[in-house]
Amino acid sequence: MIFDKLKELISEQMGIEASGITMESNFEEDLGVDSLDIVELSMALEQEFNIGEMSEEDLATIKTVGDLVGYLQKQLDM
Repeated sequence: MIFDKLKELISEQMGIEASGITMESNFEEDLGVDSLDIVELSMALEQEFNIGEMSEEDLATIKTVGDLVGYLQKQLDM
């Protein structure tokens, strides 16, 4: 469920075809997402999932869509 919502959000925010987004997709290498895109995406995620502000340290550890799904699962379980 988190992955489906996330895929939809990434597709909307980045203008990327949702069918091309997988758990293994690397934000920079596969999706062409830069650091500004990541900041914009993090703000959308904070609203969509009602989580606190994502720190720069957290963002630095997230390389793939799967990493982000894991991060969101941890935040929502708190």
